Amino acid sequence: MHLIYQVGIHILYLLVLIASMFKPKARLWINGRRGLFAALKKRILPSDEVVWVHCASLGEFEQGRPLITEIKNRYPNKKIVLTFFSPSGYEVQKNFALADVVCYLPLDTKFNARRFLKITHPEKAFFIKYEYWYNYLSVLKKRNIPAYFVSAIFRPDQLFFKKYGSWYRNMLCKADHFFLQNENSADLLKTININNYTIVGDTRFDRVANVLLNAKPLEIVERFVNGNPVVVGGSTWKAEEALLKQFLVKHPEVKLILVPHEVENGSVDRIMQQFGNLAVRYSQAGNADNRNKQVLVVDCYGVLTSLYQYATIAVVGGGFGAGIHNVLEPATFGMPIIFGPNFEKFKEATDLVEKNCAFPVNNIEEFNTVMNHLLINPQTTQKIAQMSAGYVKDNVGATNKIIDAVFSTDQC
Repeated sequence: MHLIYQVGIHILYLLVLIASMFKPKARLWINGRRGLFAALKKRILPSDEVVWVHCASLGEFEQGRPLITEIKNRYPNKKIVLTFFSPSGYEVQKNFALADVVCYLPLDTKFNARRFLKITHPEKAFFIKYEYWYNYLSVLKKRNIPAYFVSAIFRPDQLFFKKYGSWYRNMLCKADHFFLQNENSADLLKTININNYTIVGDTRFDRVANVLLNAKPLEIVERFVNGNPVVVGGSTWKAEEALLKQFLVKHPEVKLILVPHEVENGSVDRIMQQFGNLAVRYSQAGNADNRNKQVLVVDCYGVLTSLYQYATIAVVGGGFGAGIHNVLEPATFGMPIIFGPNFEKFKEATDLVEKNCAFPVNNIEEFNTVMNHLLINPQTTQKIAQMSAGYVKDNVGATNKIIDAVFSTDQC
């Protein structure tokens, strides 16, 4: 199995290399790793106290962000090396101010793992949620560098828990400690005799709680909203946009702030064409009077979290595809949340559904029923909003528990 893994890693590289001739993201993946080791040598000194934090992509970064922030607050002299596997994480956060070095993770070969860890010489390594890279974990273990998994969550269908999953279970044994999100994950680890874990919750709660405290008013949005009920479509795809379009036709009193998951590849142009004269681009709203517009289409990154402060209801994208996007950001601002049927892999989503704060829908009929009920029953909507915000408040604190455990002693 080990040989198959090594061959598979090289095949992965070749496939991405071929794809880079046609796909911009694949090209970023390849080009971003060129010259990486030389750049690291210039930026990391042998005397530096380094902490390595690795995130697969942008979602995991939001879980790692509060960890990095707290490490910097408590230990400002430590140098943070932040790595990403995916361009969608690196390209957005490559200038993240609290990290001293932000770069792609070199491909998981033996040579790359040894070289990367020799140059960066981290005293501790944090892997956020997922990303089990065999060679990196092996070299960390051999060099006695503790490796921690933060906001980790496990499911029964993962290979670790299959009869034929012994090789994958061996990867888990190379980790020093798992900081888990929930009891179910702990129960699964116990079935394979892994007991080096602590249930602390999800660090994203700390992140979104901080977002709430630091939310800034947006004058463009305040003029656009103009006292109307507001729906914020967060990280939407075509399925959610179609539902919203059909609903808005019959509800001219509702304002929609639409934040598509992708703003490139003509996505914003397509949305503008779909909504026609009802819509205005965020970048062009400026000081103009847009009170006669019903849809504000956000054509840039980085403002979604601030937009939720204006929402009456949130519609979160992804639930008609691979899985929903971040529901904690709207929850912390307090509001009902609607999404598609593919949500069950996300603990926070299932929690909110169980609390009747979030509502999965399968089609336009169910969507209209939920939306109409929420809009014509403001007292119910307000009660849901309070419960939603309370859910976030009740679950903050994971970050401090992790930092206390990791940095107060060498053993968890």
